Amino acid sequence: MAVSVPSPKVGRHPVQTPPPVAADQAPTAPASLWGWLDDRLGLSALRYHIPAHANTIWYTLGGITFMGIVVLVVTGAWLSQYYNPDPIAARESVLYIQNVAPLGDILRGIHVWTAYLVVITAALHLIRVFVTASYKVPREVNWLVGAALLGMLYFGAVFSGTMLRWDQEAYEAMAHNMELASFLGAVGGFFSHTFTTSVSMLPRLYGLHVSIVPLLLVLLLIAHFFLIKHHGISPTPAQAERGEAPGGRLPRAKETGHYPTHLRMMVGYGLALLGLAGMLSVVFPQEIGPAADPTMEVTKPPFVFYWVYPFEDWFGVRGMLYAILGLWAFLAALPFVDRTPYRGLRQRPVVVAVGLALLVAVLALSVMTAVKPPVAHIGG
Repeated sequence: MAVSVPSPKVGRHPVQTPPPVAADQAPTAPASLWGWLDDRLGLSALRYHIPAHANTIWYTLGGITFMGIVVLVVTGAWLSQYYNPDPIAARESVLYIQNVAPLGDILRGIHVWTAYLVVITAALHLIRVFVTASYKVPREVNWLVGAALLGMLYFGAVFSGTMLRWDQEAYEAMAHNMELASFLGAVGGFFSHTFTTSVSMLPRLYGLHVSIVPLLLVLLLIAHFFLIKHHGISPTPAQAERGEAPGGRLPRAKETGHYPTHLRMMVGYGLALLGLAGMLSVVFPQEIGPAADPTMEVTKPPFVFYWVYPFEDWFGVRGMLYAILGLWAFLAALPFVDRTPYRGLRQRPVVVAVGLALLVAVLALSVMTAVKPPVAHIGG
């Protein structure tokens, strides 16, 4: 006699058997390393469209500057393993880097020359933005962020780095720093000896150079990149004149370039910048001056600061501060003064004339400083 097996009771929510998966729909492992990385990191998100003119060297100067900052971070991390910020041992540690550490002279030269080149590429980037009126609506805030980045590189990175080798030129730079801090009073307190007596000024400047300045640079770069992505690459003046960029933004139909091409150009030009810095470090090595003598003032600042030096001749040390603040005040006010919709050079005669005059003045003052002997200023 056959025994019947009772069927299981079916509740209100029966268990559903998943349908079979077709062979062509079955999950498969990534076919390549790129596929694996893209699946985990979302690298394909970088494959977005940008305007074709963004893939030119003039619109890649900002990316070149960023690549230079990467070189500074890498070489700076290496140099920090050998540098001693104690004022008694600082100069000797730089001599050790230069003469004993493996490839020390080359890597130190690359670090110093890259710092100068980054200031130049950042300044050229700012000039390109000025020429194309890319500081206008809606990019006023990003212009301010870019000006702050240039200032941080110029004073936070290069000027503080100048003092770290602690030779005669570095000592004189420190003396200028102290006199300006004294003039600024409470505002300059952090840069004065009176801020603390537990640590001398050189180790504090070293901490500023390797921690505070890089942190501020990272924050400014994040803001800069975010705003570029948010607003898109600025239109050319010709595109703006033809009415192709309403509100200062190009429509997607006008974005016929690709960001991976832009990224490859950034890396390529960044490697070229590294090669140029390496060549300059061999042809024009960064020498270390004599030990500091507080009774003398016989050096000039690095060439990127030459344009400020004559103001010290004319108005004393505080004259340099007035010149620097005046230039950055012009940069900060520019997008809020020049509020017309015009972006062509001929349509902005007053602003272009002022900008050109400032550029010629900076170059002329730099040449003037290059050909004249150093003059004593501190304590005068």
